[in-house]
Formats: sequence, structure tokens, C-alpha cells
Amino acid sequence: MLILAIDTALGACAAGVLDTAAGKLIAHESQAMARGHAEALMPLIARVMKDLGTGFERLDRIAVTTGPGSFTGLRVGLSAARGIALAANKPAIGVTTLSAFAAPLVSESGEHPIISAIDARHDQVYFQVVGGNGTTLIRPRVAPVEEALAASRLGAPRLVGNAAKLLAERWPSHALPPIQIDGQAAPDIAWIAWLGAAASPNTAPARPYYLRAPDAKPQGERSTQAPA
Repeated sequence: MLILAIDTALGACAAGVLDTAAGKLIAHESQAMARGHAEALMPLIARVMKDLGTGFERLDRIAVTTGPGSFTGLRVGLSAARGIALAANKPAIGVTTLSAFAAPLVSESGEHPIISAIDARHDQVYFQVVGGNGTTLIRPRVAPVEEALAASRLGAPRLVGNAAKLLAERWPSHALPPIQIDGQAAPDIAWIAWLGAAASPNTAPARPYYLRAPDAKPQGERSTQAPA
């Protein structure tokens, strides 16, 4: 399969095409950015497709991050993915950012729990905990940092996500320390593509995955970007 993956949920604007038969990305580009995804995304996708040397009709599906993330960024990526999917008559697959952060660590089949964490601001994080084999230990949620730190009871973890360093700095002194701290600003586009290849269009829709209501207000009221 050829999978076009798109990510604008957090600190990057990225797209890539995975060839599952070759087992690798065959075209990709990623730009670190906190804002400006709306202006950057479509030209970036155009460059990726030009490098690929073929049209959207050759794709088998489109994968896109669904959140948690910034309200504006999520809408940009989801709109692009659904528009391309509709025009090319291909399925659009949703991938959560927390799962995408955890995926490369799960692939190593280690024995330590994996905590994926995203800064939700106001001393809160979006987080989930999975076992080294991917088994869910704590379902995705938004919670105070202290609640996330309570996962220390599960053993020495691997921390990943843009809030990994935040958790590490406040890790309980009595608990086993994290064995890895990977403070990525955004998930790897390759793993978004691999998760999109593995998921079913029927169970992984390309729609926003909110763990709390967005902060954006209706037109006429003050509008802010949802925490990410």
C-alpha cells in the first residue's frame, strides 16, 4: 500500500508517503512550527507528491493525526486529509497523537510501561500509558500533572511526547526513575503512516479526537487556540 500521512497537530507540519511493500517512507518533509500550519501544509504536500512522482490517485489511503493537539492545527490537517481522500476516492484514517508517540517504543516490545504525554497547559497533560507490548494500562485522558505522575506505581517507564521532560522534572523521588525521556515536539510521520496502514477505516475515522472541549469560541467571541 501507499499511505499518505499528514500531521499538523502539534509542533510540526509534516507529510510523508509510506510504501508498505518497501517498508519505508519514499517521500517526506517535516517542518518544525508552532503556528502557520494552514499556510504551510498544502505546498508541503505538493512537494512531497512531486518527489513521489505520481498523483493522489495512486495512493491507497490517507492517514492523519486527530489529536490531542491544537484546535487550529488539527482542523488544518483533517480538512486536507478528508479533501484529498474525497477527491481521490480513498479512505481517510485517523491516528491519535498519543498512539503515534508510543508506536516506535511499542515496536521494540520492551518490558517497561510507556507514558505518552502532551502538554495541555494549566498544569495539565493529555496522557496514556501502555505496556511494552502495547496493552492499554491507562486509557487516554486529560488530567493534572500529579495524576499522570501517579503512573509511577506501574514501574520505571519510558516517557515520550512534548510533556515527557515536564513529567521527568517532577517525577516522584520515591519511584523508580524513567529509563528513557524522549521529548519529541511531534510524532514521527513514518509511524503515523504505519498506524494508518494497520488501522481499519471503520474504526479509526478521520475526525477530531478531543479529550476536553476546545477553547475556540464562536465567531464574534474571543477565539483562542486549544492547548496542545
